[in-house]
Amino acid sequence: MAIETNIITIKEPPLFSFAECLWFLNRNYDDCSHTVKEDAVWKALQLGEENYLLKIYEKDKTINIEVVVGAASVKSKKLLETFIIDWFDLNNILEPFYKVLRKDKQLSYMYKDFYGLRLMGIPDLFESLCWCIIGQQINLSFAYKLKRRLVERYGTKLEYEGSSFYIFPDFKVLAQAAAEELKAMQFSSAKAAYLINIAQVFSDGVLSKSILKALPDQESRYKLLTSFHGIGTWTANYVLMKTIRDPNSVPHGDAGLLKALINHGIIDDRKDTQNIKLFFERYKNMESYIVIYLWRSLAIR
Repeated sequence: MAIETNIITIKEPPLFSFAECLWFLNRNYDDCSHTVKEDAVWKALQLGEENYLLKIYEKDKTINIEVVVGAASVKSKKLLETFIIDWFDLNNILEPFYKVLRKDKQLSYMYKDFYGLRLMGIPDLFESLCWCIIGQQINLSFAYKLKRRLVERYGTKLEYEGSSFYIFPDFKVLAQAAAEELKAMQFSSAKAAYLINIAQVFSDGVLSKSILKALPDQESRYKLLTSFHGIGTWTANYVLMKTIRDPNSVPHGDAGLLKALINHGIIDDRKDTQNIKLFFERYKNMESYIVIYLWRSLAIR
């Protein structure tokens, strides 16, 4: 890592495309978690007690992270670097996945068309779980509207040059939220209860990212997650894929995933569990990545 004033630079890994990752972050949804402007993404976040606003862009095959707001100490820069590496999945080695993908007659085009796309994650476990709960059984556009309402009401706002950037609410804040207030924002009674409950679970120290990662395998992590109200199979696997980075997590039942499998002739029916199972066996320990590429295929630009 090379550091110049308030800029952190990270050398891009092999098989990486900043443009593909930026496209994923800017899919015409109103995501208040970040803002894409021209060829950069702006991200507000909290590390420890400090709030930061970052501008992330590409230059000369490096990812540049400009600390626009926040104290850019040596320690904080290292933490911010770690966050970006996690968010962009920069430590993952894609050669084995691409080797299998290139040999797949139905999907080999993805190697060229989606070259360098990374599994853009949600590093914060609480935010990841809340996002899944918000998105259950509604379309993405409405889910993003609900997320914005939640974040603008309970999160932290940073102002910079006339623009507002938001940090997802702390679980201690959301644990004190009133269910009636959430319902007034158009959250269902069940979702309001789930969100407040999971916030209280985090506040009580029963669940955290470190607790989840300390468990020995995916099965035990899945069992812990699904033991809480509001977290089912889809949510648990989505979080394991996007936050914990378990490579073989598949959000079974996902409508977009099933549509992509049908589009490619892998299955004819959404209930064809046998062929779904056989397909994912082709991508053993790479299931999470082929899920991302199948989702990407739904929006070929």
